[in-house]
Amino acid sequence: MIVNPAAGEGRGLDDFPLVSRLLREAGVVYEPVFTEHKCHATELTVAAVRQGYRRIIVVGGDGTLHEVVNGLFIQQEAAPHEVLLAVVAVGSGNGWVRSFGLSGRYGEAVRAIAEERSFLQDVGVVSYEEAHYRQSRYMANAAGVGFEAYVMGRIAHLRNKGRTGGLRRTWCLVRSFFRYKSTGVKVWVDDRLVYNDLLLSVAIGICKFNAAGMQQLPAAVADDGMFDVSLVRPVHFWHILFRVRYLFNGGIYRIRHILQECGSRIRIESSPEVPLEVDGELLGGSPLSFEILHRAIRVVVGEGRS
Repeated sequence: MIVNPAAGEGRGLDDFPLVSRLLREAGVVYEPVFTEHKCHATELTVAAVRQGYRRIIVVGGDGTLHEVVNGLFIQQEAAPHEVLLAVVAVGSGNGWVRSFGLSGRYGEAVRAIAEERSFLQDVGVVSYEEAHYRQSRYMANAAGVGFEAYVMGRIAHLRNKGRTGGLRRTWCLVRSFFRYKSTGVKVWVDDRLVYNDLLLSVAIGICKFNAAGMQQLPAAVADDGMFDVSLVRPVHFWHILFRVRYLFNGGIYRIRHILQECGSRIRIESSPEVPLEVDGELLGGSPLSFEILHRAIRVVVGEGRS
């Protein structure tokens, strides 16, 4: 069990005794280890698989899950899908678990772990530019390009200064909307140019939910071998303000400024460079490419989802 004590602004540590008790009561035998720094969960995953573990529980959020999934693909001891991966969500966003019926319910997550309800889901391979070098990561949930990544960066800046809380995040979102400038972007889907104009943001995902429970990709299917893509054209603040509910209830494409695409390969170029976040983790920037790995990891899911 890989525990991120800092997840959810400290909930990883605060709720660990409760999660431990529920696991013991369910008859799940585990060995806990705690992350101590960024990317430590990746290192712990590589070490665990090397030591023979084939079941890993993540106590954390989307960022911790992201690190563990990358560890599964770095290690050389077993195929990634041979390791059963479960999540007890204690993070602030928890987008991934919402898609699999496990959002915020420790008891339900523990029951799913005990029963080993499993599902083979797709994984994305993301290539990006950072410090003038091409780098790549594996994606379990969703990525944001442009405005969304910019907001994530501002929130991370506040967190580093110890300024957290829902009101600060909301203010950061609103302030960022008026500061961020739409960028000239070209988007290819399966080698087909689908967009060439100013763009505010792009969401690319395997699952439906991303930051703060928003459904930016409501039509996504986690094992169909395709990315879902939402392209957000420049939009006035008031136009979004009166349609905020559509961002959360699956009706996002009722907002005429948002376009839908899907495909197994995505390429994005821009001028100037646009920022990227993957599974809630800030990475580099454009040019970007996304490729799908079909049914590449085995995960524990809620009842009726396996």
